[in-house]
Amino acid sequence: MKTIQFREAIAEAMSEEMRRDESVYLMGEEVAEYNGAYKASKGMLDEFGPKRVIDTPIAELGFAGIAIGSTMTGNRPIVEYMTFNFSLVGIDQIINNAAKIRQMSGGQFKCPIVFRGPTASAGQLAATHSQAFENWFANTPGLKVIVPSNPYDAKGLLKSAIRDDDPIIFMESEQMYGDKGEVPEGEYVIPIGVADIKRKGDDVTIVSFGKIIKEAYKAADELEKEGVSCEIIDLRTVRPMDRNAIVESVKKTNRLVILEEAWPFGNVATEITYLVQSEAFDYLDAPIVKINTADTPAPYSPVLLEEWLPNSNDVIKAVKKVMYK
Repeated sequence: MKTIQFREAIAEAMSEEMRRDESVYLMGEEVAEYNGAYKASKGMLDEFGPKRVIDTPIAELGFAGIAIGSTMTGNRPIVEYMTFNFSLVGIDQIINNAAKIRQMSGGQFKCPIVFRGPTASAGQLAATHSQAFENWFANTPGLKVIVPSNPYDAKGLLKSAIRDDDPIIFMESEQMYGDKGEVPEGEYVIPIGVADIKRKGDDVTIVSFGKIIKEAYKAADELEKEGVSCEIIDLRTVRPMDRNAIVESVKKTNRLVILEEAWPFGNVATEITYLVQSEAFDYLDAPIVKINTADTPAPYSPVLLEEWLPNSNDVIKAVKKVMYK
């Protein structure tokens, strides 16, 4: 094993797959000459050249469309958005083209493409740069949605995503690019749609994904001091969701808290809540609690932002609530 940063795990995954398959290429704003807005494509232009690492204008609708069209001629593009907030400019291409090509062509065309970049908040970036759209994309048939929380998962899942024949939304975080973690020296992939139990426990299940899961780890450490054993499930893939992992954990712990960095209405946590009440209702010893951001656009003020974003104290309160403590 070696210890590398999250951004290095992303770069390794893309580079390894580009060496393996000449149909894979990367395009996006500042991915080439600047080595990526977050240095997640560092050195790739030097190795692969400007035909396979392509700087684009600030025109997400245009380069998303070019990339999607190129899948129909045998290519496997990776499209980097500087932030998924900017994907809204190209969302027509993603929703109305990438997600529907296979069905609307009667299976004549696949759409092997990865749209990747950071999601959710990253400090004081204000309302239009601090949004989490995992549930938006996961609501669309034809798309797969992956949200890793550490370098190991990021590399293994990105390699699987690049090899997949369906369009993938691969969501990272600006606040995780510098995170370090152990990654195997050799080749490995992680299957899409398989959650990971990051911490085993008996008293309560906490389900989360992406960077906000760190708050669950902090809460579990504090709760352990009080004799509360938390089981933490990292979804890793929002769609397809590992429904069985969630249900089986709840059958063991009988309590569920869901932590998600998204607005509270109609989100991933809502879907999980429905899943558990429909498939494991008789095992629940308390109502499910879901923790989300406040139901407002993200504030710029650091004081308000701290209140808006879920934290470990919110998780501790939720766990105590479901345990009637």
